[in-house]
Amino acid sequence: MTAIAIDPIAELPPATSWRRLLFSRRIVIGGGILLFIVLICFLTLPITLNGNSDFSYALQHASSGQRPPQFSPAWMCFGTTKLGQSLLGRCLTGGCLSLTIGFAAAAISVFLGVTVGLLAGYRGGWLDSLLMRIVDVLYSLPYILLVILFKIALERPLSQIRWLPDRWANVIVLLLAIGLVSWLTMARVIRGQVLSLRSLPFIEAARAAGLPEWKIFARHLLPNLVGPITVYATLTIPSAILQESMLSFLGIGIQPPLPTWGSLASESLDLALNPIYHRWWLLVFPCTLLAVTLLSLNFLGDGLRDAFDPKRTAANI
Repeated sequence: MTAIAIDPIAELPPATSWRRLLFSRRIVIGGGILLFIVLICFLTLPITLNGNSDFSYALQHASSGQRPPQFSPAWMCFGTTKLGQSLLGRCLTGGCLSLTIGFAAAAISVFLGVTVGLLAGYRGGWLDSLLMRIVDVLYSLPYILLVILFKIALERPLSQIRWLPDRWANVIVLLLAIGLVSWLTMARVIRGQVLSLRSLPFIEAARAAGLPEWKIFARHLLPNLVGPITVYATLTIPSAILQESMLSFLGIGIQPPLPTWGSLASESLDLALNPIYHRWWLLVFPCTLLAVTLLSLNFLGDGLRDAFDPKRTAANI
């Protein structure tokens, strides 16, 4: 009888993979904090969008401008803005927009990156060279310039849609612009994985059996790319949120009156750093929520990377 060699770094069985996911402290802590923030922001959306509610992001209380945090009434527990708006309501609404832009931009990035990486890695030849040269050219251009170019190109067509308000058209333009420039790293990672997979015996057997390319992609390549795709998608979300915050801080992101964590920090910077009267709450609360969300996403991404890579000893913690 012929002995069968067992690859020590072969893919882990599903039970072991789930065990690693459930017992990873990074995944539990990061995922738990992220889930809590997402649920709080989105479950309170009907209240914060209600113009008659004190928690509304847009409702102004003329006599309560720039009030520090206080426990009573509840809508003032984060303090108020210079226009008397509830900072708590604006932080919750801003969290919804920041998270939506982050997740949507990451989805666009994953779709484009996986598509380009699969085609370049599997086909090879002139198509691989062409796609990778396009990626290299886009990498060489400044990120801010690309976002501004996409924003200019997309904003006018979307603003002409009658049933789409201008403020929401601006949100869609921003998430499309961020997603369309964030897929480059994903494409290179997927291409490298496909190059290592396409020469393995099971891919050769699928080709010899006459399977069409789309079936090879769907049944054989994509299931083996779930780990890298999940990890890099998780790490793309905080990058997209941070990019949106940076663009809003520079004044080319979400336009008022819609809030995001980045725009809240930008519009309150002068008031919070006033040398005579420090309105610290205007800067501390949105920046804290942004920092905690980014840290939890990075914890979650690191934990998923460790869990999907059996060669990393850190996956045992």
